[in-house]
Amino acid sequence: MRQTILFALAIVFSISSQAQQKSITYEQAFKGAPTNLMKPLPNITKWLDGKYYYETLTENKTVKTFKVEAKTGKAVEFRDTAGGVKSAPVPAIAIVGARNQTASPDGKYFAYTKTDNNLYIQEIATKKETRLTSDGNDSVLNGYASWIYFEEILGRASRYKAFWWSNDGRHLAFMRFDESGMQAFPIYVADGQHGYLENNRYPKPGDKNPDVKIGIVSLENGNTTWADFNPREDQYFGTPVWAPNGQLWVSWMNRGQDQLKVYSVDVNNGGKTLVYEEQQKTWIDLDDNDRFEFLASGKGFILRSDASGWRHLYLHDMTGKRLATLTSGDYTVGEIFKIDEKAKRIYFAARKENSARTDLYSVGLDGQKMIRHSFGDYSFRGMQIAPDNKSFITTYSNLATPPKMALVDMKGKVIRELGDATGPDAGTYALPKKELVRVKSADGLFDLPVLITYPIGFDPAKKYPVIVNIYGGPNAGTVYDTYRMMGTDIWWAQEGLVQVAIDNRSSGHFGKNGMNFIHRQLGKYEIEDYMSAAKWLGSQSWIDATRIGITGGSFGGYMTAMALTYGSDVFTHGIANASVTDWSLYDTHYTERFMDTPAENPEGYKITSVMNYADRLKGVLRIVHGTTDDNVHMQNSVQLINKLQDLGKPFEMMIYPNERHGIGANVRAKRDHLVSENASFFYKHLLKKPVPEVFWKQGQKKGF
Repeated sequence: MRQTILFALAIVFSISSQAQQKSITYEQAFKGAPTNLMKPLPNITKWLDGKYYYETLTENKTVKTFKVEAKTGKAVEFRDTAGGVKSAPVPAIAIVGARNQTASPDGKYFAYTKTDNNLYIQEIATKKETRLTSDGNDSVLNGYASWIYFEEILGRASRYKAFWWSNDGRHLAFMRFDESGMQAFPIYVADGQHGYLENNRYPKPGDKNPDVKIGIVSLENGNTTWADFNPREDQYFGTPVWAPNGQLWVSWMNRGQDQLKVYSVDVNNGGKTLVYEEQQKTWIDLDDNDRFEFLASGKGFILRSDASGWRHLYLHDMTGKRLATLTSGDYTVGEIFKIDEKAKRIYFAARKENSARTDLYSVGLDGQKMIRHSFGDYSFRGMQIAPDNKSFITTYSNLATPPKMALVDMKGKVIRELGDATGPDAGTYALPKKELVRVKSADGLFDLPVLITYPIGFDPAKKYPVIVNIYGGPNAGTVYDTYRMMGTDIWWAQEGLVQVAIDNRSSGHFGKNGMNFIHRQLGKYEIEDYMSAAKWLGSQSWIDATRIGITGGSFGGYMTAMALTYGSDVFTHGIANASVTDWSLYDTHYTERFMDTPAENPEGYKITSVMNYADRLKGVLRIVHGTTDDNVHMQNSVQLINKLQDLGKPFEMMIYPNERHGIGANVRAKRDHLVSENASFFYKHLLKKPVPEVFWKQGQKKGF
């Protein structure tokens, strides 16, 4: 009798507790209103020595730095009274018309470009400006990247900057781009009475690329030395790197992107010496800007390479001779945190225990005695190794554990917890369960990682709709065993939607070996892997196989369009944002890396084109694009729309006038509209219930 009463009381308590838990509001899910689910972790800037570290706190808008005893947490405010020699901060001087204004390491000069596409320096002390190049014009760009280099090689973070100071500030390297003869792509801007065209020099597969030269300016005499490369050769150059010996290292790659050569360029005469060479049957990533890590002694470098089929570390001397293979095996090595030449040990991250987690390891510089220093079934990031190598500071989490920061010894024992990101209101919300499962690919070669976010109050006896959020590009996985509890995740879990992320064989989980499958057929294996995972989902008793939706942008838009055509027997609904629809319409460097040119691989371009499968469309596809997208041109969606119309296929469409690749990046109203449109699609087609008024009331206030 007593046990019966206790059991009944437990049920009442459980029901009462659930009733008291809050739901996420619209403002919290979509407008950034605080939830207090999470709180910031400590801002630990660096170690002082093996016993103390520096922590920065902001109190009443005042930034203070504290010296903290690592083992005890005892902190005192740090004030530098030693009067030691410090580098004077470079004064903030706004230079009219300057682009990418960058101070030299010695604090004596600013370097920048202007709209005349020439490279300049200004002496900070005297404000004297010197123009270093004089041939800049609409088609010749000095120190300012051509679009293909900005997007695919130097990276968006460069903001088109294509010049680099030497470590001593005595030389300035830069790239000179000659875009003469390149195909210009017209982008129509519909403003005003007549509108106008933007003519972007955007090379498409098989087109001419810019001719590139690499110059090195001596600030001592103002002379420019050109690196000994033929600018007319069909080639690519990676981001140059200044070596400890003062020479410039330049990565060279052929147009086919399967040969890499790294040269040391003499700053005095431009002569080049081969340091490293690599060739692969598929491709090599040129935009791997952390390929080299130089030893502080200047006696060698650590090379990262995936030539073995997995990304690993190798020790070389400065002539390029390989001294040791530091890591090997079927796993991926990531960031290097510390190279201790004295102790002859290197500390780095790797996804060795589980491809969905990152751990801290170290290995000798002879490749021997590899040790795991992290612990448990967690993923670790932000490792800071103590100067004495006896401990490290890290942040760790997994799907069920919010991030924690801790001081950990090298045997994986937590010495002291430094912070917990669990917010004060975390226990007051009903939160969804997340689970990472593995699903076998159709050919049986891969166990694909699948992350499932279950509806709140999940009942396995019910049938739920699914939305798969996808990107899917090469080496761009999204399924990891780390804590992620976004407001939007919670909102859709409250509404009864099963949310899924899937990583295909080229996602990075299976190394370069997995990626190599997609060579010359970009998109084919990826969509088949997604179909395998979606078929598995559809076979679950709690999934409604007539409501399996998918959405993504850019490559994810391409995958969505493929899912509703090539994979239409599995996927029933999709929103394809800013989609590539045919690889002949994208840029040279990205596309040809995986596909070669259309002339070299016509069959590959055919079998990976959405247009080739448009006749299979039978579900509900919404096509979304910004009209001035300068990355994935709206031409892609227009050609797909034209094909679907010719076939008499119904579809939905939403265009965003004058929006670029990231819709709403600069106009919040457009972003809000996109969010509401996506929500309406989910409610109408997947959840089959009315759209909450709050989505469109927000727009009515702004005149939507």
